Amino acid sequence: MERRHYRVGIIGATGMVGQRFALLLENHPWFKVTALAASARSAGKTYGELMETRWMLKDGPCPDKLKPLTVMDATADIDKVTALVDFVFCAVDMPKDEVRALEDAYALAECPVVSSNSAHRWTPDVPMIVPELNAKHAEVIPAQRKRLGTRRGFVTVKSNCSLQNYVPALFPFQGVQDVLVCTYQAISGAGKTFETWPEMVDNVIPFIGGEEEKSEREPGKIYGHVQDGVIHSACLPRFTAQCLRVPVTDGHLSAVFVRFAEGMKPSKEAILEVWRDFRGAAQQLDLPSAPKQFLHYFTEDNMPQTKLCRDLEHGMAVSIGRLRDDTQYDYKFVCLSHNTLLGAAGGSVLTAELLCAQGYI
Repeated sequence: MERRHYRVGIIGATGMVGQRFALLLENHPWFKVTALAASARSAGKTYGELMETRWMLKDGPCPDKLKPLTVMDATADIDKVTALVDFVFCAVDMPKDEVRALEDAYALAECPVVSSNSAHRWTPDVPMIVPELNAKHAEVIPAQRKRLGTRRGFVTVKSNCSLQNYVPALFPFQGVQDVLVCTYQAISGAGKTFETWPEMVDNVIPFIGGEEEKSEREPGKIYGHVQDGVIHSACLPRFTAQCLRVPVTDGHLSAVFVRFAEGMKPSKEAILEVWRDFRGAAQQLDLPSAPKQFLHYFTEDNMPQTKLCRDLEHGMAVSIGRLRDDTQYDYKFVCLSHNTLLGAAGGSVLTAELLCAQGYI
């Protein structure tokens, strides 16, 4: 595998996910941040100036090496940004149609886009990649380039953060038919802290706009296959979801109920063995951000716990526990993952590493 240095940009660098990108890329062995962009109101100021009052992450300060960079206008300065980078990460807070147009504009400027946004998740030739699960979906990129008329430019996206723990736990098994999931999602998923969202202290909100639809529909694309230049979603497994916002800083927890097709129910011992031995493309390629052990099973009755386990393997692993028989489904268990690391910025960085290793970037 060819390993070289890549110049990267962060589009939407001032938001919470953009800040995550900044921290993750500070000492990345392959990627060096050479351009930052955000809204027009932030343009022209240095990143250090902007972050004096906007930095939200508790687990690290704003990187010193990024502070002198002048933030550009993500929309008006596309030519300037693309001249400085090999590809960009995109994490902007804009209406979906504007995000779609922005990401297309970068792709048309021959700049690959690795996006944490949802706008392109249902574009048929845009891969929605979880590197451990469906790395082969990158095979659709040449068809997307043909549609766009580009040589290098394309868009790839991350899936919704809520399904980053329960879909990986189910994906290795044949015959999964019906899945019921209840997610308990951290406030950082809304780009908030307790300081900016005091209403969430000592509170649970049983609704997150659009989240249940994403949690039910997006797994089909991950399970799908590439054919005739597009990704065809799978009909099975069928998912139904309820999504709740809970008073937690980071980490999405899921309660999962699963039913297998007749005659295909594995034993509990077989499930635990598969989880223990599972390795995806990210591990096989030994990518820099890949967790050594992607799926971790905890035998303790009270694990995994959000506060204790969300940072496992630098926030890039899935924690699983409480596998047991169910009275209506075959099994039930709980899953946990870090929503802004594995579920957003970290997963996007890992996806970019995969695309570099595959030769698409």
